[in-house]
Amino acid sequence: MKNTSALAILFALTASQFSFAQDHHRAMTFDAPARKTAKVSQAKDTLQTPPAEVASAVPAELRLRSNSLVDDQKEALLRDHKIIYIDGRPENPDSKQHQDSIRDLVENFFYDQFQSFSDPAAPYFLFMGKNAELAMGIGGCVRIRGWYDFDAAIPANSFTPYLIPMVKDPANNSKLGATPAGSTLFFRVIGKNKTFGNYQLYIEANFNGYGGTDFHLKKAYAQLNNVTLGYASSTFSDPAALPPTVDANGPANKISPTSVLVRWMNTYKQRWTVAGSAELPKNAAVSTVAGKIGTASQTLPDFAAFIQYAWGKSEHVRLAGLARSLPYEDILSHERHHKFGWGMQLSTVVHPISPVTLYGTFNCGEGHESTTGDLQVGNYDLVPSPHNPMDMYAPFSLGWCVGAQYNFLPNLFASVSYSDSRYFPRSPREASEYRYGNIFTANVFWNLTPRIQAGLEFDTGVRKNWSGNSRRADRLGVMAQFSF
Repeated sequence: MKNTSALAILFALTASQFSFAQDHHRAMTFDAPARKTAKVSQAKDTLQTPPAEVASAVPAELRLRSNSLVDDQKEALLRDHKIIYIDGRPENPDSKQHQDSIRDLVENFFYDQFQSFSDPAAPYFLFMGKNAELAMGIGGCVRIRGWYDFDAAIPANSFTPYLIPMVKDPANNSKLGATPAGSTLFFRVIGKNKTFGNYQLYIEANFNGYGGTDFHLKKAYAQLNNVTLGYASSTFSDPAALPPTVDANGPANKISPTSVLVRWMNTYKQRWTVAGSAELPKNAAVSTVAGKIGTASQTLPDFAAFIQYAWGKSEHVRLAGLARSLPYEDILSHERHHKFGWGMQLSTVVHPISPVTLYGTFNCGEGHESTTGDLQVGNYDLVPSPHNPMDMYAPFSLGWCVGAQYNFLPNLFASVSYSDSRYFPRSPREASEYRYGNIFTANVFWNLTPRIQAGLEFDTGVRKNWSGNSRRADRLGVMAQFSF
């Protein structure tokens, strides 16, 4: 009954917001605003908004197109910016060639292979050279999340089935919470050099440390043509294939590690993309045995790669793989040992018709558990052998997620998703050990303007242990986000 009531409230709010958005759709800025010009310094800098009809500099026969309302919303955001020329006004700022160059640079602020729904939007103010070969943006978002757990309160900001308390505590069965965690600042420079080619610098930090208020580095990398060096999203991940959620945790099988890496990536004819990287991992998550088995420092990088085919502006299917070394120490003999770990992920995002978007991920592997959503909370990369406690092995696990999004308007949509994460050791572990967890999510998002977003979400999840005991938790969450 609780779930039914909550879903009824959710869809009632969806309907009311749809009605309101229809009445105000004409007032929304989904067409290019009027051109504005102003002097901002002695260098005669110019504030300017490119026209909506400007086409990309990519030849028409190679350009990926889209009939999706999701991309219509992205286009509205892409046009919602002001350009400040830092070295004087160009001679022909309205020429098609100049506007094409601007659009190519601006799109790089928004479209990339590792853009997720929760990532900050392209910045509002862009500082640009008059020849459109250099652009700098400083942006971010203020994001506030609130929630109410009304059955089995989870002791964390995120909705994580692994953390569902298995013993009912009447004093803590319900909980009200809120956090500014996820509020973000970023700095990006994109340019073209006659000698070195295209380059990019990016730094992103958010308030997501202790208590959700400490400043925490999230990404910091440099990119020169096809090579990326720095602290960036793993090549093994595909953030764009994850369905939208209010909750920061996302699907139970979410793969989203960030590590120091060197990556080569290239796209052929706007459709085929291949990438490979060497990544510096954290120490393997080893299930230690007191006095017998301990952790050991990493001596080899992880190796990740993917191949992707895209047939639309934001539609693709991707196959990614991961290979890693998993070290541990035999404490009695003081010897270091290694086991081999691997992972694979098949992911996709599709727009079958204009208002509908489908998301899907399937991942599995042995010894990759510390990269996945629910299982990264525990120590499951290496566990003791059931036949020899002095030997370790990499257990198998798998996870999957399916999601569907329906856009009533470009700026108003609802989505549902179901995700599952399962753990398969060679023999059953302790009765209280995690066996699987799943999450069902239903939400609605409304972009009041291209840069102001509100969301409402209902989450229900289950944790089941090897003993057969299981417990469900429910959460109602809200979000307000202001991008700049």
